Amino acid sequence: MHVLNLGILAHVDAGKTSLTERLLHSAGVIDEIGSVDDGNTRTDTLAMERRRGITIKSAVVSFPLDGVTVNLIDTPGHPDFIAEVERVLGVMDGAVLVISAVEGVQAQTRVLMRTLRRLRIPTLLFVNKIDRGGARHAEVLREIAARLTPAIVPMGTVTGPGTRAARFTPGPGAGAPGALDVLTEHDDALLAAYVGDRVTDVLLHRSLVAQTRQALVHPVHFGSAATGAGVAELLSGIGELLPAAEGDADGPVSGTVFKVERGPAGEKIAYARMFSGTLRARDRIPFGADGAEGRVTAISVFGHGTDTRAEAVTAGRIARLWGLGDVRIGDALGEPRKAYEHFFAPPTLETVVVPGPDTHPGALHLALTQLAEQDPLIGLRHDARRRETSVSLYGEVQKEVIQATLADEYGLDVTFRETTPLCVERLVGTGHAVEFNKQGPNPFLATVGLRVEPAPPGSGVTFRLEVELGSMPYAFFKAVEDTVRETLDQGLYGWRIPDCVVTMTHSGYSPRQSHAHQGFDKSMSSTGADFRGVTPLVLVEALRRAGTRVHEPLHRFRVEAPADTLGVLLPALAGLGAVPEATRTRDDLCVLEGTVPAARVHALEQRLPGLTRGEGELETSFARHAPVTHGTVPERPRTDHNPLNRKEYLLNVTRRAGG
Repeated sequence: MHVLNLGILAHVDAGKTSLTERLLHSAGVIDEIGSVDDGNTRTDTLAMERRRGITIKSAVVSFPLDGVTVNLIDTPGHPDFIAEVERVLGVMDGAVLVISAVEGVQAQTRVLMRTLRRLRIPTLLFVNKIDRGGARHAEVLREIAARLTPAIVPMGTVTGPGTRAARFTPGPGAGAPGALDVLTEHDDALLAAYVGDRVTDVLLHRSLVAQTRQALVHPVHFGSAATGAGVAELLSGIGELLPAAEGDADGPVSGTVFKVERGPAGEKIAYARMFSGTLRARDRIPFGADGAEGRVTAISVFGHGTDTRAEAVTAGRIARLWGLGDVRIGDALGEPRKAYEHFFAPPTLETVVVPGPDTHPGALHLALTQLAEQDPLIGLRHDARRRETSVSLYGEVQKEVIQATLADEYGLDVTFRETTPLCVERLVGTGHAVEFNKQGPNPFLATVGLRVEPAPPGSGVTFRLEVELGSMPYAFFKAVEDTVRETLDQGLYGWRIPDCVVTMTHSGYSPRQSHAHQGFDKSMSSTGADFRGVTPLVLVEALRRAGTRVHEPLHRFRVEAPADTLGVLLPALAGLGAVPEATRTRDDLCVLEGTVPAARVHALEQRLPGLTRGEGELETSFARHAPVTHGTVPERPRTDHNPLNRKEYLLNVTRRAGG
C-alpha cells in the first residue's frame, strides 16, 4: 500500500487543527467533527492544549485516500513550539500550509514557508476561513505572491466570501491566468509547446503535477474547515499532486525518531519514520550517534485513523516503537540516513524553575529530565550546590506549558524566576597556560599545557595537538579533550564558549609504578583523574590571559504597521534597545526592520498592539550574538567546582594537600 506522510503547518489560529478534523471526517475516519473551542479534537490530547485551544505537541493520525494511507501530522503553530515543527520536517513527504483568508500571510507563515522551500518539501497552500467576515480572495493571493512565493497556481475561485454560503469553485488550475508563466519557467518542453501553439490541458496538468512534486510550484486551494467548503478539492489535490513515500522494504533498515513520549506505565515510546528496510518486533537494532543497541519489544503502525499493533513496519511508514529505553529524538535507527539537522535557531532565553513548598526537588529533577527527553532543543542546567534547575526557552508561553504539564502529569507545583537571555562568551585574544607534573602548586600527576585562540562564530570547538600522540597513553589525551569541552560550557562569566581552537602544547605523566610485592600505587602513577583534575585549572588560566567578552542574543525583527503610527513606534523601539536598520512605506503601511535584544522581544510583542491600534504585525527570528555594550556585564552562576578559585577548586576536587 502506498503511504503519504503529510505535515499540516500554519501560523497559530489559522485553523490548522480544525482542518485536520474536517479531513478526518471527510475521509470517513470520524463520525463527528471535534472542536478546538470544546477541547475534543483528535490531535490536541494534552490537557493544556484543550484548555488553551492551541497545539503544543505534534500528533499523528491517518486516513485512507484513493488507495493511499495518509499519515497526517498536526504541528504547533505558536512560535514558542517551533522545536516540535522542526522534528516533523525531516519525515514529511509533503505539506499543507494553512493561511487565514481574514488575516492573510502572518509572521509564522513566512518563517514556515521559507523553511519548506529551502528543504524542497512539496507544499500545497490552503487558504482557510473563507466563510468568516473579512475573508479575502484576490488580496490574499497577491499577499502570497508578494510575501511567500510568486510560484503559485490558484486551483479555483471563491464565491460569496465572508458568508456561511462561501464556496470554492474548482477552476482551470494550470490553465488559470498567469499559471502558464509560472509553469514554463521550469519546464522547457511546455515552453516549446507554448511557442509552437501546441499547449493542451493534459500538458499543463502533467507539468503542474511534476513541478508540485519537485517543490517548484505551489497550488493554492481556498475553503473553510468550519463548513467543509473546498475540503474535497483539497483532498483531491493531496492525493493527486503530492508524492507518495519512497523506500525499499527489502533494503537495509534505516529510520529516524522524530518524537518520544511516555506511556501510562512510564515506558518510553518512540515515533519513527522508516526510510528503508523492514523493522520487526523482537529485532535488535542500533540507534543514536554512539551506536547503542536495543530490542524492539512491540510495534504499532498508523492506518485508518489510529495505530494498531503489528509484527513489522516497512519503509515509508510511521510507527510507534517500544523497548528502546535510551532512544532520543533525532536518533537514527539502523543505518544513518543523514545527520539530524536543526532547521530553526536554538532557544535564546532561560529561567530557573522554583519548586513549591510541597514539591520535592528530587521529584522535580526527574520530571524535568523526562520532559527534556521529549524536546532536544529545550536544555536543562542543574546546579547541585544551589539545588536549582534552569530550563532554556523560546518564549513565555512555554513557561505556562511546563508549569501546567508538571502539575497535570506529575502533581508538582512550580513557579519561575524572571526570564533572562542565554548569552555566550567569545575570546578576545590568544592565551596560553601550563601546569607541570607535581611541580609548584600542581598536586596532580599530570603535565598539561593549553593554548586558546578565537574561532569564527558557528565553527564550534576544535581540539588540536602540538605534542606527539605517542608521548603518553591515548586515554590521557582523551581525558584532556573531554574535560576541555566540558569546561568550555562555563567561561569566565559562566556562559558557554561555543567557538574556539584549543591546542595542547605540553603533555607528561608518571608511568605506572608499584612497590615490591605490592599492587599498583596510584600515588606514584598518573591516572585519568589527574588529567581531568588539572585541565580546568590550565584552561581557565589560558582563558584569563586571552580574555573573553559576553555576547547577548539579538533577534532580527520586522514590524508592519499603519504608516501614521511610525511616530510612536520609533521611540518605543528605541526604549526597548531595538535598532531599526531599514524603514520603508508601502501605500498606507510602514515596514520597519532591524535588531532587538532577545530579552526584549516579549515586551515588544505585548506593546505592539497598543502602539498600532491592534493592526501591527511582528515577525522575529534569531539573528546573531552581539557584544553586551550597555549596563552591567551579565554573569551566570557556576555549577562546577569553580576552577576560577584555585583553593576552592582543589578542596572540592582532591583531598591531596597543595596549592
